[in-house]
Amino acid sequence: MKTFLAKKETVQPKWYLIDAAGVPLGRLAVKAANIIRGRHKASYTPSVDTGDFVVIINAEKVVLTGKKETDKEFMSYSGWKGGEHHRTAGEIRATHPERLILHAVKGMLPKNRLGDRLLTKLKVYSGKEHPHGSQQPKTLAYAG
Repeated sequence: MKTFLAKKETVQPKWYLIDAAGVPLGRLAVKAANIIRGRHKASYTPSVDTGDFVVIINAEKVVLTGKKETDKEFMSYSGWKGGEHHRTAGEIRATHPERLILHAVKGMLPKNRLGDRLLTKLKVYSGKEHPHGSQQPKTLAYAG
């Protein structure tokens, strides 16, 4: 029996909608990363983009457990001397709440060119509105 390897031309991506309201950040990121990579499909091939598109709404309502809102820090560096910035998860949520989810999902994708391409399949919005209605995304309920 031969091993099936998916090809980029044969993949038909679908669109999924996830509501982040009341969902823990890590569990949401795992679900989104697996759909983006295509791990929920029987035709999953690690080196081929077999995944689907994910639209996440209500990013500002994602849940951080424990004291992560005040204690979890994100560091960015501009490349200049003294250009290191530390921000807490609460500060990021106040200004750009979608970046919390983008950062979590990016950490769960491969660290190569494929991972960069896969991240473009993630669309995160801070409100209930999103411009992807014409793609008719299938709503995924959070299950645990």
